[in-house]
Amino acid sequence: MAKKAKKQQSAGTPATVALTAAGADFTVHAYDHDPSHPSYGEEAAEAMGVCPDRVFKTLVADVDGSLVVGVVPVAGSLDLKALAAAVGGKRAAMADPALAERTTGYVRGGISPLGQRKKLTTVIDDSARSHETICVSAGRRGLEVELSPAVLAELTNAVLAPIGRG
Repeated sequence: MAKKAKKQQSAGTPATVALTAAGADFTVHAYDHDPSHPSYGEEAAEAMGVCPDRVFKTLVADVDGSLVVGVVPVAGSLDLKALAAAVGGKRAAMADPALAERTTGYVRGGISPLGQRKKLTTVIDDSARSHETICVSAGRRGLEVELSPAVLAELTNAVLAPIGRG
């Protein structure tokens, strides 16, 4: 069962610090991370008892030589061609994991679109609009933050575009 904490009791990751500093309305969900689980995102959805369509994963891609963040539902995958198009690029490939970790300041499986060491261009799958709130990583494995897609888009200067696949 996931533990819930209001923002006043947040875990103090760069993501939750950024949310608190912005005065955003959010909820932190903590759960015991199982390193043997095959999918960080699906594990989060199961642990929190939330529909996987509302839990979004943060993926870092290289678009024409620049790192770009794609935020898509954990039940699907990132459409690299659509991500490139959403930022006016031509080609996209998944970024080297070590480079993504160094650039964002987070570890794989805990990369948050918020509070990154270097602010990257961010694209959120437009399916997020169909939910009042969505969950994204709060900056470490076993910690998610729930907030409105509009707040996430505002705080990350993101565009919403159809970048997810089934």
